[in-house]
Amino acid sequence: MNGADCLPSLIAFDIDYTLWDLWIDTHVQAPFRRTGNTLNQVLDRYNQEIAFYPDVSKILHDISGKTTLALCSRTNAPDYARDVLRLLLVPPPPNDPDADGAPPEPKRAFDYFPQKEIYPGSKINHFKALHRKTGIPYSEMLFYDDESRNKDVESLGVTFVLVSSGLNSRSFWGGVEKWRKKNPVVTSSDGEV
Repeated sequence: MNGADCLPSLIAFDIDYTLWDLWIDTHVQAPFRRTGNTLNQVLDRYNQEIAFYPDVSKILHDISGKTTLALCSRTNAPDYARDVLRLLLVPPPPNDPDADGAPPEPKRAFDYFPQKEIYPGSKINHFKALHRKTGIPYSEMLFYDDESRNKDVESLGVTFVLVSSGLNSRSFWGGVEKWRKKNPVVTSSDGEV
């Protein structure tokens, strides 16, 4: 992978107002449900819709399998967040048949993120837990969040990106570029990384 294609070893996302436009612990009420195989929509008890922002699915398709994905949320309703993530279906990538030529299937949002730190408390504690579990250095971690108070993770060496109005492709790739500038790729004389 050359410098322009390089991704951090771990990319983490806050959930509320970063991946979807609500606070899971105050704006919705269980039980949650999905109608059939409806993509990117879960409804709460009062039919309040929960959905990822429009660019999130494409971002997940672009980086899934290329880096470790994580969720870091300080919500007071971790069970709600997990329930919704298990129900929320991410649309498959467009025009990307599987090995048998069949159209791809949607995937649960929950399954995109092998690492999940979803509980109240400091995001510093979330990242310390991620470091313990994965062994990935903090300098190899990139974090997107809508709250500037969580910038304190930079004290660990994590690259922090403040997201306003939800994660979109521009803010995502801008964050990757910020991480790349902090972590330039060293190449050998023959151009290999």
